[in-house]
Amino acid sequence: MTNQLKYRGRFAQVGIYLGKMLRMFIYQNDWKLLPMAALIGGLVTFAAGNNMFVTQEGTMNGCFSLACVCLWNGCFNSIQVICRERPIVKREHRSGAHISSYIAAHMIYQMLLCLAQTGIILAICRFAGIKYPAHGLVTDYFVVDFGISMFLVTYAADMMSLFVSAAVKNTTAAMTVMPFIMMFQLIFSGSLIPLSGPAEFVTDFTITKWGVNSLCTLGDFNSQPMVSLWNMIWKFRSFELEGQKPIEFVTDYIRKNGKLDWFLQESGSYTMNPAYEYTAANVLHCWTVLGIMIAVFALAAVIILQFIDRDRR
Repeated sequence: MTNQLKYRGRFAQVGIYLGKMLRMFIYQNDWKLLPMAALIGGLVTFAAGNNMFVTQEGTMNGCFSLACVCLWNGCFNSIQVICRERPIVKREHRSGAHISSYIAAHMIYQMLLCLAQTGIILAICRFAGIKYPAHGLVTDYFVVDFGISMFLVTYAADMMSLFVSAAVKNTTAAMTVMPFIMMFQLIFSGSLIPLSGPAEFVTDFTITKWGVNSLCTLGDFNSQPMVSLWNMIWKFRSFELEGQKPIEFVTDYIRKNGKLDWFLQESGSYTMNPAYEYTAANVLHCWTVLGIMIAVFALAAVIILQFIDRDRR
């Protein structure tokens, strides 16, 4: 491999590295990432239930869960791929290998892997009974729009982990750092825990925020009914005030007069999120931010590996 790389240009080296990665996919069991993605996707989809794209709560839970699946898949795809062969990279770089070619090959390989994982998750969601909306927002097909968002989240997480793998000295360090990175992404997504002040500003630098925003926008979160308020009120039906049960009276009136759907829809109108505005421009903005993150992480990986010859580790 070293002699081949020494006398070839950047583009030829990309092909050589890519061929090596594809062989590793087959013969070193990297293919196991695909059934793992299917298993995780199946478990999360089962837990999320069938209310996705039906109620605001179901859509939020489902989109956040899928964003977590994409984050998990992307991180595990590449967190060890560079640090596990760091001595080889250093030796080949000294023999004429281009770091840019090496990272470009990883980007192509990981892109294909992320595309396969996205397709698997979409198929599992369909198999689990989740009903996709009829039309897309950016394209004419919802599954295409939704798939692009999931792919970009997975690929951005993949490139983030690729950068970490280039920065750390071994696989042990990589696996130690990864849980902290994932916790940061989840906590500062702005979906799991309400944030304000400086903490809210930090969310702009998380992959999960832009992933959830794009997925909820495509799912038309703001137009859906909210059921949490009704469920909470229903629990207080037996509440008595001066011998009367006012909540029972109101809830019975709403149900008997066919106003339940109206009440749920009105409840949803008070919890609309401006970040989920149902416009193509909103989705494209999220995609653009994720694309920038992908480019920044890949470029950072190239820069940090350029100094691998000085590495005394």
